[in-house]
Amino acid sequence: MDDILNDVASAQRIVVKVGTSTLTYERGTMNLKLIDRLAMVLSDLRNQGKEIILVSSGAIGIALGKLGLEERPKDTKGKQAVAAVGQCELMYLYDKVFGEYNNTVAQVLVTRDDIAIPKRKRNIQNTVTTLLEMGIIPIVNENDTVSFDEIEIGDNDTLSAVVAELVNADLLVLFSDIDGLYDDDPHRNKNARLLPVVYDVEEVKYTAHGAGTSRGTGGMVTKLEAAERAVNAGIHMIIANGNNVDAMYDILNGENVGTLFVSKNFERKNDV
Repeated sequence: MDDILNDVASAQRIVVKVGTSTLTYERGTMNLKLIDRLAMVLSDLRNQGKEIILVSSGAIGIALGKLGLEERPKDTKGKQAVAAVGQCELMYLYDKVFGEYNNTVAQVLVTRDDIAIPKRKRNIQNTVTTLLEMGIIPIVNENDTVSFDEIEIGDNDTLSAVVAELVNADLLVLFSDIDGLYDDDPHRNKNARLLPVVYDVEEVKYTAHGAGTSRGTGGMVTKLEAAERAVNAGIHMIIANGNNVDAMYDILNGENVGTLFVSKNFERKNDV
């Protein structure tokens, strides 16, 4: 296990995903303390020489609080309009808090077509890579205002794995509202056990459940799908609790945090 953790700790290019349930309180208002801490930790890692890409949900969730809405609109055009308000608010806040730690951020919005069409895909790769070379932290989100089908079925867990694959990341960290992957739903079963390491995603798919909060859109199903994509692309992935973003330091110090999904490349390398 130590050799795996040391390999994770050596990660240079890191994709970090945070969800709506991490960024906001129950009524949709922003968790300013956590957002500020997230900016501080990621800025500190960037100052250490790490290359950081942030995949952030939260546009619609934050807009609900700003607009005084109690629930997400049901129709697509309503969701798109709310997302447009929320994305503006979200990036304003990120620009402010990261700027306080002397780091510059850039917004990168993508759709399914941007990933599927080779020319667009290369453009995204080139843009993100250039931003990293300039010492800028890209903040990636789905372009919900125009992505009419993805806004219904898309999820940033999957997007984060796609981004990690696009930029050849070494590590993907999903910050969630849960400590990691359990062998059963810990909200229903107090005896559920945290799984510290997973070598084969297929063997743990039975544990998957839907969104854990009313503000989130994913859940463990999409996280396992992201894990499968990441490890098959040669990227380690970790699910950790977003209430403690300082766990990034522990991860990069070689400590076992949350649930680690081991890269297939690492397995193949050690089988030789």
